Amino acid sequence: MNVKSFLLGVLLLAAAASAQAVAVDPTLPSYKPVSGVSGNLKSVGSDTMNNEMTLWAEGFYRLYPNVKIEIEGKGSSTAPTSLIAGTSQFGPMSREMKAKEVDDFEKKFGYKPTGLPTSVDMLAVYVHKDNPLASMSLSQVDAVFSKTRKAGFEKDVKTWGDLGLSGEWANKPISMYGRNSASGTYGFFKEIVLKNGDFKDSVKEQPGSSSVVQGVASDLYGIGYSGIGYKTADVKAIALSEKIGGKAVSAEPENAYSGDYPLSRFLWLYVNHKPGSEIDPLRREFIRYIFSMEGQKDVVKDGYYPVKRVTAERALKSVGLSLDPK
Repeated sequence: MNVKSFLLGVLLLAAAASAQAVAVDPTLPSYKPVSGVSGNLKSVGSDTMNNEMTLWAEGFYRLYPNVKIEIEGKGSSTAPTSLIAGTSQFGPMSREMKAKEVDDFEKKFGYKPTGLPTSVDMLAVYVHKDNPLASMSLSQVDAVFSKTRKAGFEKDVKTWGDLGLSGEWANKPISMYGRNSASGTYGFFKEIVLKNGDFKDSVKEQPGSSSVVQGVASDLYGIGYSGIGYKTADVKAIALSEKIGGKAVSAEPENAYSGDYPLSRFLWLYVNHKPGSEIDPLRREFIRYIFSMEGQKDVVKDGYYPVKRVTAERALKSVGLSLDPK
């Protein structure tokens, strides 16, 4: 998947956001509650989207106090199996479903799952805030984390000196923090950065996105990857270039929207929707809330970037809904 062209082609966004504050598209409608909505919802999937799902659930609950929402965030790979088993109504994923996951779903139901692009993320490569390193190429990142080095860097990278740092940093070994294989972030990083190569055995696998950032924050010589929504003042996101010697692009909102940042991605919410059918009121209204002004403000609150109207319209259309219902 060409992430850059995908974002450019589908989002159709201008680089209008500032690095400090990302404005929600003013043409998105405010959410208007309807009557007769009650029941239970369960979400199973991405840890990266756990806080985001919680904010949406809290906002929705304030409007519909008779609705109970349960959120379980153990990794994107748990979303397809739960949707297939019918044990959840929503499957948040920080990557797109794999072909086999889609096939398994289609074998059960006779149609494909529907993925809704709810927000925009940048997968950041974090180092400790006191680390003087400013940028890396993707092949260097691969050489740090991977034992197969499919991105083509000429040598294994073990110390900070291998990345050009000198003085007291030169001989210090790099301490790596990552996610486990159930994570969509793990899968995205493995596909895009490692070119589907193998991680080094020395990568310290963490149970969640925040754990990766906390690990790097407490380790002067640490490096890790996690969503931009988990950035704290104790770490810094390294600027990344597609190739050695290429332009290093910082992890700023405008670079996610333009597609210039090489690890930009959508955060997806998958649902079981039979094409041509009418979605039930409870799921319908929760989805409408996500793509409303209020729902996208929750996205910003969580540190991710809101989608524009064109993306919201396409997402709602895919489940038979309109952004401005009459």
